[in-house]
Amino acid sequence: MEKLFTKIANWVAHIAGLPPTFAVCCLIVVVWAVSGPFFGFSDTWQLVINTGTTVITFLMVFLIQNTQNRDGAAIQAKLDELIRVSAGHNHFIGIEHLTESEVEEIRDKCERAAKRHDEHIAATAAKKAVAQKRTPKKHAA
Repeated sequence: MEKLFTKIANWVAHIAGLPPTFAVCCLIVVVWAVSGPFFGFSDTWQLVINTGTTVITFLMVFLIQNTQNRDGAAIQAKLDELIRVSAGHNHFIGIEHLTESEVEEIRDKCERAAKRHDEHIAATAAKKAVAQKRTPKKHAA
C-alpha cells in the first residue's frame, strides 16, 4: 500500500507541476467563467468551481506534503552520509530532530566558529603581506 501511495503521489506531484497542467486548469476556469451567463451566475454555477477547487486543494496538500517529507528525509540522509565520511563533526548527524531553539544554538556556534576562522585567515594574510613588504626585492639585471 505504501509503495502504491508513493508511486501515485510522485506521479501526481510530477503532473501537477507541468506547464500543460497549469494551462488546462486555466482553461477550465475560463470555460467556467464564460458559462456564467448561460447558467445565470447561479449559486449552483458558483458552487461547481468552489467545490472542485476545494476538493483538489484538499487532496493536493496531502500529496505535496508526502512528497516533501520524503524529499527532505532523502536529503537529510545524504547530508548525514557526507558528514559521516568527511572531516565534519559527526555530532551534526540527526540535529533535524532537535527543537528549534537547540538547532538555533548550534547554528549560532557554527556562525561564531566561521567568523573566528575568517578572522584567523584575514590575520594570516595580513601578516604574510607585511612580511613580503619587508623582504627586499631582487631586481633582474
